[in-house]
Amino acid sequence: MTTPTLPRNVLVVGSGGREHALVTALLKSPIKPRVICAPGNAGIEAQVPCFPISADNIPGLVQLAKDKSIDFVVVGPEVPLSLGLVDELNKVGILAFGPKADGARLEASKTYTKEILLKYKIPTAKAAFFTEPEKAHAYIDQNPGPIVIKADGLAAGKGVVVATHSAEAKLAATELLSLNAGSKESKSSILIEECLTGEETSLLVIVSGTEYIILPTAQDHKRIGENDTGPNTGGMGAYSPASIVNQELLKVIDETIVAPSVKAIAHEGIDFRGTLFIGIMLTPEGPKVLEYNTRFGDPETQVVLPRLKTDLLALLFAAATKTLGNITLEVISDVALCVVIAAKGYPGAYAKGEVITLLPLEALPPKSYILHAGTAKNKSDEIVSNGGRVLGIVALAPTLKEAASKAYWTCDAITYSSKVFRRDIGARQLRRE
Repeated sequence: MTTPTLPRNVLVVGSGGREHALVTALLKSPIKPRVICAPGNAGIEAQVPCFPISADNIPGLVQLAKDKSIDFVVVGPEVPLSLGLVDELNKVGILAFGPKADGARLEASKTYTKEILLKYKIPTAKAAFFTEPEKAHAYIDQNPGPIVIKADGLAAGKGVVVATHSAEAKLAATELLSLNAGSKESKSSILIEECLTGEETSLLVIVSGTEYIILPTAQDHKRIGENDTGPNTGGMGAYSPASIVNQELLKVIDETIVAPSVKAIAHEGIDFRGTLFIGIMLTPEGPKVLEYNTRFGDPETQVVLPRLKTDLLALLFAAATKTLGNITLEVISDVALCVVIAAKGYPGAYAKGEVITLLPLEALPPKSYILHAGTAKNKSDEIVSNGGRVLGIVALAPTLKEAASKAYWTCDAITYSSKVFRRDIGARQLRRE
């Protein structure tokens, strides 16, 4: 199999901590590519040129890629994928890592994904689909809580409700079915699932048609509060590897979930070339799929990529060019941990524009990184908060305990007025060790 020449000019699309991790890893490629980002953030801007084109501006991103002679695009967020950015780039002869719109539908439509899971008998929760509140309420009466209500489409992390009783479930069903009320283009639908119990984990799988490579395991902390309390967020921290997924369990997950999923997607006529991010619940009956995402996870990416010895650019390009068989994944033994620093009030209302005092790079502990997520520059060229999740503090060490110690030292040394973060990232694994 001939290996295509690696691209020299790379565009990363997105503005969060995941994209900062991608940019940082791509810059380590031995070929020293020219990397740019759109729209980026204050941290990414310190490393590569950034352009103020939003991730959902498909024509603008395509034009940027043409103007800057880009030969490879790495798409971070789900929205541009679902809007067909890769399709449009391919039309003008620009290669990209990330699925086309048909593949991105696996994340954009939970109903579509559930139908595939059930069709191909991939382990998952029992489910039913509804477009009318009355029928949903009747089903809920017959299936009392706990029960899970999911909006069909992308909902920025706010489209899933775990209801403990029928009244809560009915309210969630009514509210989620009203998301597209009045829209002529689409009618809202919801998915009602049994509530799976167990511990949750995630797998990032690089897919290229029928070939795939499973990246190092990771586990994140979704709840805003310590001891996994409070509302769900985009993720308050993560660590890799996740010891709960040992080699024996990983083999089971590969055989019962990953391989059948890749095969099913290809059988549906989807030429998937990107990251299949599989959310998995480790139930007493065995691992079951919670959902598919079609891009790198955030904050899982922040702890997985620093552990790769393999050139990330070569890996992603091989997936995009269907030469993944040429790649051997190599991983360092260090444990990686990421603590997300957020703005007080997140995932609800929060302040923006607060000046952040960061440590100079030379003051950071060894093998430590500050990855920006919701940051920007103000008129005085100061770094300020510009989102709910503001920074990701990453540390690598021989043990999880050492990595946590280094990460939290850095967290305490960073200041801004509404800084909040969890102090128990990795605690579940530390209790098992």
